[in-house]
Order: sequence, then structure tokens, then C-alpha cells
Amino acid sequence: MQPIVLASTSIYRKQLLERIIPSFECVAPNVDESPREAETPWDLVRRLSVEKAQAVAQHKNAIVIGSDQVGALSDRILTKPLDQTTAVDQLMATSGRTVQFLTGLCVYDSRSGESRSGVDTVTVRFRPFSRAQAQAYVEREQPLDCAGSFKVEGLGIALFEEVRSGDPTSLEGLPLIMLTEFLRQLGADPLDLTPLLRR
Repeated sequence: MQPIVLASTSIYRKQLLERIIPSFECVAPNVDESPREAETPWDLVRRLSVEKAQAVAQHKNAIVIGSDQVGALSDRILTKPLDQTTAVDQLMATSGRTVQFLTGLCVYDSRSGESRSGVDTVTVRFRPFSRAQAQAYVEREQPLDCAGSFKVEGLGIALFEEVRSGDPTSLEGLPLIMLTEFLRQLGADPLDLTPLLRR
């Protein structure tokens, strides 16, 4: 049986994948996520999702799923803040503004060498809020490991005026509609568990 592996230790991506895949392994990809010079947010997330999947696929006979997400605010890339000060600063930069969140996805079959990759985009308009509100939000939810400094599945939704998306799971970190299609193309349709159990 060829297993499914998620090239991530993100609890959010794990919870999302559990919605469609009954059993899989999570493995840290150990990839440098630093942007390259003049690299666009779209190119960054696509490259990193591919690199993450390929890094894990080198050690696993599996179908490997890699993903990465950033926010694009004009020419500024919003990533995981990692500390409270950066999180508040990122949120204040988005107050009253529109941000595109790009999620790269790569599904790599290490046995055949086949892969599929793409980028899903979600547009979010943030409502105006004060620095005190941003600080209170960060202290409450601690979104330090979330691109853009919010948790859309929690209180973070209160920061928004509008979300435009073809896939509501994309903003959470893993675009399940695109993922399901890529898995289907590689012969691992989540609606048919038999291939998953035999691989």
C-alpha cells in the first residue's frame, strides 16, 4: 500500500486533510521558506509547496502533499509572524485594506514521479480596527504560526468585512477542492477509498 503523507507539521493542515483522507502521516519537510530576491508571492508559494513535497518524497514511497501560504498586501508579503509584536504590526497593516492570500499546493507521487501543482487565491477585505483591538485579538488567539496573523476558523473572522473565494478551506491553509482534484488525477480519489487502501 502506498501511503499518503502530508509534508507539514501544521495542526491546521492536518485537521483539514482529516476531512477527506482517513489515514496519513505528517512529516516535517525541513525547507528554507525564505523568499528569493524579486520573487512574487505567487511564485514563492508555488515553489515552496513543490520543494516541501519533493523533500519528503525523497524518503517516502508515498503520495506526498506539500503546501505553503502567504498574504500579499501590495508589495509586502505577510507570513507567519512568530512573535506578538510582528503579529500586531501585520494586522495593523491590513486594517481597512484588501489582502490576497495565496496557497500553493503540490501533490507528488514518489513512485511514478508524477506531480500536480497550483496556487489558490482568496481575497479578504479587512474591516478597520484599532491597535488595541489587534493587540487584544493576538493575546487571545495567539495566531503566531498563521500567515497574516489570524485564525479564520476562530475569532479572526471578526476582523473581516468580506471574503471572496472559490474554496473556503484555502484560507485555512489547504485548498481541499484543488487537492481532491489532484489526488483524483493521480489515481487516489478520496471518494473511492479502495485505491487508497491498495496503494
